[in-house]
Amino acid sequence: MSRQEICPHCRSDSHCCLNCSLYDEYAQNKCREPSAEWVSDREKNNFCELFIFQESKTASRKIGEQEEARAKLEALFKKKTT
Repeated sequence: MSRQEICPHCRSDSHCCLNCSLYDEYAQNKCREPSAEWVSDREKNNFCELFIFQESKTASRKIGEQEEARAKLEALFKKKTT
């Protein structure tokens, strides 16, 4: 995928942090790759060489994993009623 590629449907930049499989809103620098440089606008194309396009299957699997982890935490810290 080239750095300047644009989505044919919505006309937004394709090579951006929000479309990268390493993007993580809660990670330091908002990227799971510790050597990544800071990117100020995550919706615009950038020069990151670590970019890996996020497939939709990966996104849905991540959501499922997050929901499962959240359910386990809720069960672990659930208040016991007597």
